[in-house]
Amino acid sequence: MHPQTRFKASLTGRLVPLFTILLFSATYFPCAAQVIGLKNAAWIISPSVPSPMKETAPAVLTEEIAKRTGITLKNASAWPKGNTPVIALALSSDKTLLSRALPASAGTNGPEFKAEGYRIVTETAAGNTTVWVIGADTRGILFGTGWLLRHLKMSKAFMGKPLLELPEPVNVASSPAYPIRGHQLGYRSTANTYDAWTVGQFDQYIRELAVFGSNAVEGIPFHEDDNPSPHFKIPAREMRIKMSEICQKYDMDYWVWTPATFELTDKGKRQAELDLHEQFYKECPRIDHIFFPGGDPGDNHPTEVLPFLKELQAKLVKYHPNAKMWISLQGFNTEQIDYFYKFLESEKPAWLQGVVSGPGSPPMAETRYRLPKQYQHRQYPDITHSVRCEFPVEKFDQAFALTLGRESVNPRPFAFAKIHAKYAPFTDGFVSYSDGSHDDVNKVLWSMRAWDPQMDVHGIMEEYTAFFFNHTVASAAASAIEGLEQNWKGPLAENGGVEMTYINWRILEKTEETLVNNWRWQMLLLRAYYDQYTRLRLIREQELEKQANAVLSSASLNTITKSMDAALAIVNKADEELISRDIYKHIVDLSDALYASIGLQTSTEKHKPRNPERGVVMDFVNYPLNNRWWLADEFEKIKKMTDPEQQLARLKTIAFWENPGQGSYYDGISSVAKGPRVKTISEDATDVAWWDSGKSRKRLSSQLFQREPALDYDNLDPRARYTIRVVGEGDALLRVDGRRLSPVIYNKEPETFKEWIVPLSLTQDGKISVTFDGPEESQLNWRKQSKISDIWLLKQP
Repeated sequence: MHPQTRFKASLTGRLVPLFTILLFSATYFPCAAQVIGLKNAAWIISPSVPSPMKETAPAVLTEEIAKRTGITLKNASAWPKGNTPVIALALSSDKTLLSRALPASAGTNGPEFKAEGYRIVTETAAGNTTVWVIGADTRGILFGTGWLLRHLKMSKAFMGKPLLELPEPVNVASSPAYPIRGHQLGYRSTANTYDAWTVGQFDQYIRELAVFGSNAVEGIPFHEDDNPSPHFKIPAREMRIKMSEICQKYDMDYWVWTPATFELTDKGKRQAELDLHEQFYKECPRIDHIFFPGGDPGDNHPTEVLPFLKELQAKLVKYHPNAKMWISLQGFNTEQIDYFYKFLESEKPAWLQGVVSGPGSPPMAETRYRLPKQYQHRQYPDITHSVRCEFPVEKFDQAFALTLGRESVNPRPFAFAKIHAKYAPFTDGFVSYSDGSHDDVNKVLWSMRAWDPQMDVHGIMEEYTAFFFNHTVASAAASAIEGLEQNWKGPLAENGGVEMTYINWRILEKTEETLVNNWRWQMLLLRAYYDQYTRLRLIREQELEKQANAVLSSASLNTITKSMDAALAIVNKADEELISRDIYKHIVDLSDALYASIGLQTSTEKHKPRNPERGVVMDFVNYPLNNRWWLADEFEKIKKMTDPEQQLARLKTIAFWENPGQGSYYDGISSVAKGPRVKTISEDATDVAWWDSGKSRKRLSSQLFQREPALDYDNLDPRARYTIRVVGEGDALLRVDGRRLSPVIYNKEPETFKEWIVPLSLTQDGKISVTFDGPEESQLNWRKQSKISDIWLLKQP
């Protein structure tokens, strides 16, 4: 069936927006362009390219083309005669390849002469069209091959025939801006996919990272044998050696992340750890870097850490003479940080290569400025989490925080491009923190922006979709990925773009049926369907709660029990009458398909993840988006009250919680939907959403908080008396227009009230500013510190 016929038929009566039809018309019927046909091409590689790259680069080129086209390029031992096109791989130091001169360069300072750089140039000579891949070194050969694969047009059946062509003319040269570009792939039980992978899956994934410019992989080798995942295909000890072998194959640096989670003063454990390391170093064919996190995890003073690392380095270079030792200052206090820098100044340790900055480290710029120039600085960015993390999603709607949570499929290309641009100039590059394939888009974005910080974000997404999906859908799918990022911005109920993104992905799903088993495709579809389902649920469940509150607001002394029963029946319709069952079923099907294709563990019942926080979105797909659980618990408390007047008063408080009446104001602190007067932004206000294993029965507003919020009010009645009411936990040291007020009610227990009377003198100009002082609680764990979740400004009769 014609693709446009298919996608129109798939929408079951939905009106397809005109711009969407035009978009797909342009996608499937692009303007003609001059191209080089490569269906009959042969490949040649320079004999000066050493092994294993001499074998690896042609394998990457031919195997990836064969997967996408069914065409197997042949190796030529000599320049073919006639018009057979050739893909020639050579080093920039070569003068000739099989007696044919390499294309002339502009000099010896071009990108193809810089570490890892390459030049791609097309040339027609002696009847042959040649696509030259000229690398500065073996990595340059591999990265040049990656550029070519990302820009080829490939299909098994385009207009009924295999397609393999390259737009011409091509003459591009590039070298990386940052020397360190890598990702952590931890084969451990806490990962949401990696623990289910075979050696072959790791090999393919590392290859694909290299295609997009990554030159490093970081493993997590120790202690996983003590806590094996039920998904392990082989023991962790074997896999860490296999990953080293894979890195050797692709000439990628192999990093090892290895903390000390015991007291280094324990001589027995210290020696056992040293022996464990040495055995690992001995077994690995390749190790380039050891990264020791100072305090995440671990709790050792640098007086113990630094001698330990020096001894580790001595063992490391016995087997890997050029390998380097790194440390992070994560978790170090000011005294420990100062000790570290004094040690560098006085000892100038040659065994230390540099410092890694990750979550909990001192500021990036400060680290670079304090670090002596002879030491490198590497970023360890958390690109895998959305909340409770280093770079939480800004203004994340609580509905997503409660359902998709911390570790869901999370393409954030534009956000991470800005984050990379902010911190990268203070570093020599990055190796990201990742706990699964769900952050795959982010990995590619970081790799390519570290190669070229000016690279267009949409262009990166188009290269991603062209390579992993196909060139015909590249632009539309790139925009659809960007739509998923936009889904997460601002109040979900107000974001009509969520439905448009969902419709676009539905169209893509129906028109690109050959991608049904592509795990990247499945992940993005899952997000599109999940976002739409969550928005529909949110709108409906919030409306049900409004109806329930209307019932409670009309309650009288004679109808208390009846009103509670009626209100609860209304909000519970969310469970009894599921909305959009077809969307929900597709979400279930996609989650199961992802477990089969890539081992993504989204359901505790079906997939046996480490814990529900690790991307287990199916456990929360129907988590309440109104307060029905809280209402049920509150009603039980009310039924135990003996005074009907108190019962009724509590019902009225509940009914008017978010709607206190004309002239009064309510703000849910850190709710992007219900806090219009709040000026302050918590970097990660959704942190407490993870209570009771993610299934908290607390009021939704109580699960969002700030410690020192600031609010502005205007248009106040200068003749009226106002009261400020606060719900939270612990202390709330309130100021109005800078003046500290004394409370008239001051309860510190969770979900209890504090109240202050606002002096008339402060409201005479019709406006006030409300702020809070932070109580001294440095001795408390952050989870026990004071918090503020709801604020009212109540106009008195």
